[in-house]
Amino acid sequence: MKNGIEDSGRRILLLHDLQETREAIESLLKRDGYRVYGASDESGAIDRARCHPPDLILISLGGAPQRVLSGAQRIRSEAGLDLRTPIVVLSISTVPEGSELHIGEEVYVTLPDNFNQLRALLTRLMKAGSKTG
Repeated sequence: MKNGIEDSGRRILLLHDLQETREAIESLLKRDGYRVYGASDESGAIDRARCHPPDLILISLGGAPQRVLSGAQRIRSEAGLDLRTPIVVLSISTVPEGSELHIGEEVYVTLPDNFNQLRALLTRLMKAGSKTG
């Protein structure tokens, strides 16, 4: 067990448009025992999600928060994912640093102070998902 997560193959779809940042986040998540499937755009994310249905979608893209959110919901819909598949949007303009906001339909917007804060949110959502799914 690593940081509260069993190496149970829980899958995260990581969508980030900057390759270097995506690879850094992916590396940290893999060390925590997650299977991570990265993509740089919505169409790549949809393809990845169809092949490897994620337990959670983690998305961070440049652009207006509403556009990013609608893109995340489109990924969930077009990939045929359950509406209970959580979406975590990393945002720089929607919420204050260090906070998170649950905005419905298993969608969370957050700007963590550090990776440990993001880790705690992901752990909480994964544990909640394993109780219901």
